[in-house]
Amino acid sequence: MSSPNQVVVSQVSDVTTVEITTAGPQGPAASGFTFDGSNKVNDAIVYYDSTSDTFKADSTTTKLTLVDGGNF
Repeated sequence: MSSPNQVVVSQVSDVTTVEITTAGPQGPAASGFTFDGSNKVNDAIVYYDSTSDTFKADSTTTKLTLVDGGNF
């Protein structure tokens, strides 16, 4: 059985880097949360689409559409 804990020391030129990793506790599984990021674009804002009962990030709601054409 391997340990999830690891210490790696590396040196490039005169710079020494120490990287320490350890497995943390797992959180509870998200229930009732479905996310679709398959059509994500730059600056997309996550929103809830009740028709598909899904949270989405796509070109429908972005920072630009909120600022330049948003319906407040």
